[in-house]
Amino acid sequence: MVLLEGIALGWVLIVLGALLLLVEVFSPGFFATVPATVLIILGVLLLLGVDIFNSGWGVLIGVIVAICAAAITVWMYGRITPDDSPTTISRDSLVGKTGRVVKPVDATTLNGKVLISGMEWSAHSTGSLIVAEKQVRVVSSEGVHIVVEEVE
Repeated sequence: MVLLEGIALGWVLIVLGALLLLVEVFSPGFFATVPATVLIILGVLLLLGVDIFNSGWGVLIGVIVAICAAAITVWMYGRITPDDSPTTISRDSLVGKTGRVVKPVDATTLNGKVLISGMEWSAHSTGSLIVAEKQVRVVSSEGVHIVVEEVE
């Protein structure tokens, strides 16, 4: 009877682990991967007849296997994820960059648009009107827009 209960609990742990892996697949973020792996490994141990709850050696084996499974999962997840940091662009980081005028830019309004690094920014010029398709350089940022000058 005890063996059957261990087998049933083993299957329950494996199914719970599999469900957590499905959660991870549909909502990636690494939060469910480690517990899912540990649950599956502990379920397999129960199916193999290792009493991970009542026996001193079983508890020790269960803990060691769970720690190893968690460590390997973290290591493998670290290997498959890209090392690139997410790219963030603020208007202050644009100073000195060049771009192209999309909508004419003048010194008095914020109607002008400039394309820099694939993003469109509201802009005004340091002086005269800069027509579309001209190259510009960012000289500063003010509030929610950037200030540009034409590149000669």
